[in-house]
Amino acid sequence: MKSFVSLAKPAPGDRVAVVSPSAALPGLFPHVHELGLARLRGVFGLEPVEYPTTRQFGASYEARARDLTAAFADPGVKAVLCSIGGEDQIGLIRHLDPAVFAANPKPFFGYSDNTHLHNLLWRLGVPSFYGASTMVQLGMPSGMHDLTVASLRTALFASGDYEVRAAAQFTDVELDWADPSNLERDRPMEPNQGWFWDAPDGIGAEGVLWGGCAEVLMGILMAGQHIPADSDLDGVVLYLETSEVLPDPFLVGYLLTAMGERGWLDRFAAVLVGRPKAWAFDKPNEPETRAAYRKAQREAIINAVRRHHPALPVVQNLDFGHTDPQIVVPSGGWATVDPGAGSIRFTY
Repeated sequence: MKSFVSLAKPAPGDRVAVVSPSAALPGLFPHVHELGLARLRGVFGLEPVEYPTTRQFGASYEARARDLTAAFADPGVKAVLCSIGGEDQIGLIRHLDPAVFAANPKPFFGYSDNTHLHNLLWRLGVPSFYGASTMVQLGMPSGMHDLTVASLRTALFASGDYEVRAAAQFTDVELDWADPSNLERDRPMEPNQGWFWDAPDGIGAEGVLWGGCAEVLMGILMAGQHIPADSDLDGVVLYLETSEVLPDPFLVGYLLTAMGERGWLDRFAAVLVGRPKAWAFDKPNEPETRAAYRKAQREAIINAVRRHHPALPVVQNLDFGHTDPQIVVPSGGWATVDPGAGSIRFTY
C-alpha cells in the first residue's frame, strides 16, 4: 500500500496561505472573501497571507503557479488554503514542479477543481485535505455550520481518529454573492436522510483515501495527468462527489464503469460518495426534483459498481464535497468503514 509523509500541523497564530489556483473569485466578490478571512482569524486563530493572484481574476497559469509554489516553499507558511474551485486547473498542473511540493509538504485545503492538486500531492506521497474553501465554508452566510467547524478544526490542528457523523440538516441552495446583504441571511436547510449503505457481505473495510470531484477525475484520466499507478490503488477507499454542474447520473455511473473495466474496483476496499449537489443558479430545482436527482445518482453508482464487484462496500450521502455542512476528507489519510456498526472513521 502506498505510504505518505507525516505533516506538521499549524497552530493558532501561524501564517497560512490563501491562494486562487482556479477561479480568483475574491477579486469579484471581495465582501465574501473578507468574511472568510475574518473567520479564519477569529474562529481558528490563523493569520491569512494573500498572494498577487489571490484576487486577480483571469491570472495566467504561470502567475498562479508561481504563487502556489511560493506558498509551499515558504517555511513560514504552515498550511495552504484555496479561496474556491473553478474549471481550468487542468491547465495549471504542467506549470508546477512536483519536486518543490515533495520537498516542502504541508497541509493543503480545497475541493472541486482542486482535485487536480490533491491528486498531484497524492502521487507524491503528500497527504492533503479535501474541503474548506475560504469563500464558501469559511464565508458561509449568517454563520459557519457547527459540523463544518468541528471537522475543519480537527483537520487543521489535530491528529488521530475522527468519527464521521451525518448532519441532521443540510443545504445545497446558494445565495447570490452579488448582493452583500445576503451574507446576513440564512440559507434554507432541509432534513438529511442519513447514509445509504450497500455492503452485501456486511464485511468492513479500511484503507488510504483517494478520489475527489467526479468531473475533475474524468479530466485527469483523459489528460493522463499524474494518474495513480494501479498497484498504488490496492486497498484504497475511493471518495467521490459531484459539483454544481449537476452532471447526469449516467456520467457518474460511467466513470465507475470505466474504473471497473480498468480493474480498479477490484483493488478498492470501499467507496464513499458525497451527497450530490442538486441545485444551481441555472437549475433552481424544487425539493422533489432534487430528491429524484440524488436518488438517480445513487442508483447509477450502485448499478455500475455491482456490475464489476458483487460485495464492494458503498456508502452514499456523506457530508463532503459540494454541500453544507461539509466534512473535510483527509486525502492520503486512513478511513475505516464498518457496516455492522454503521460507522465511518477518518484518521487525520
